[in-house]
Amino acid sequence: MKEAMLYEKLTDNRVQCNLCNHRCNIADKKRGICAVRENRSGTLYSLVYGKMIASHLDPIEKKPLYNFYPGTTSYSIATVGCNFQCQHCQNADISQMPRDLSKIIGRDYAPEDVVSDAIRAEARTIAYTYTEPTIFFEYAYDIAKFATEKGIKNIFVTNGYMTAEALKTINRYLDAANVDLKSFSDEFYRKNCGARLEPVLESLKLMKKLGIWVEVTTLIIPTMNDSAEELRQIAEFILSLGAETPWHISAFHPTYKLTRLSRTPVETLHKARQIGLDAGLRYVYCGNVPGDEGENTYCYNCKKILIKRFGYRILKYQIKEVKCPYCGAKIDGMGI
Repeated sequence: MKEAMLYEKLTDNRVQCNLCNHRCNIADKKRGICAVRENRSGTLYSLVYGKMIASHLDPIEKKPLYNFYPGTTSYSIATVGCNFQCQHCQNADISQMPRDLSKIIGRDYAPEDVVSDAIRAEARTIAYTYTEPTIFFEYAYDIAKFATEKGIKNIFVTNGYMTAEALKTINRYLDAANVDLKSFSDEFYRKNCGARLEPVLESLKLMKKLGIWVEVTTLIIPTMNDSAEELRQIAEFILSLGAETPWHISAFHPTYKLTRLSRTPVETLHKARQIGLDAGLRYVYCGNVPGDEGENTYCYNCKKILIKRFGYRILKYQIKEVKCPYCGAKIDGMGI
C-alpha cells in the first residue's frame, strides 16, 4: 500500500478523494467507486501501487495515437481497477476485477523496473493503459517521473475523468493522451458508464491548455451513439479544441454486459469520418477495420497519403521535416 495523493481529511475519520471527478467521500474502512483506494483510520491508501497486472510492448498506433511518434513502440502497463463501470468494457476482466470479484492482484513491480524494461525494449514511450491510469495515479506518477529523466515520453490512455488537480500535478511528466469521448450525451454516460459527460469535456480542454498532445477516440455503438446529430456534436467539440486534434472512430464488438447489439457496420464508420472531415477536422481515422482507407494519414491541404497503414503497421511514410512533401503543408503532431 501507499498513501494516496490528492485527498483531504474530514471529520469522523472520513476522507474526500480529489483524484477523479467522482470526488468520493469515503468513510473509515471503505473504498471509493474505483474500489482500489481505501480509507484506513482517516488515511487514504492506494491498493494497487506497484501491482502490475499487464505489461506489453505495443505499437503506438494501438493506443491509438497516429500523430504522436508514429511507427514507434510503447511499453504499456496497467493495474486492476477503474472509476467507470462501462457496460461494453473490452478489458472488464481486469478493469472491473476489484468490483466484480472483490480481488486486487498483480505482480510487485517497482517504478524503476518499469522504466528499465522500457529502455531495454527500446520503447520511445510508456503508456498507462488497458484499465484507467487515473486510478493508479501514484504509480503512474512515479514511473512517469523516472521515465522523463531517461528521455522517455509518457502517455495516458484514459476516460478523461481525472480532476484538474490531478492533471496539473502530472502535467510536467505527461506528454500525450488518448481520451475516450464515449458519447455527447450525459444520459449515455450515466446509464452506461456510471459517470457524467461534462468533466470529460473539461479535462480535454485543460489538456490542450496545458500543452499535452491529445487524440480523441469514440467507439461507435449501434443505436446508442451513432446518430448523425450526435456525431456532429462530437466533431464540433473536437474542432473547438483545435482542428489539429485527431479523432479516432472505432468499431464496436459485443462484449461484457453489452452483447445484445451487433458489430458496427463499416458504413457507419465512414459516415462518422466524413462528418468529422466536413466539420473541419484535419485528421479523422477509422479503427478496428484493418486495410480501411480511414487508417491512413492524409495531408489536410492536398489530400495525398502521407502515412499508409494496415492495422498497426506502417506501410509507407512520406512526411519530411514535419511537412507534406507534395505541397509543403505543416503536419501536426509530435515526433512526426
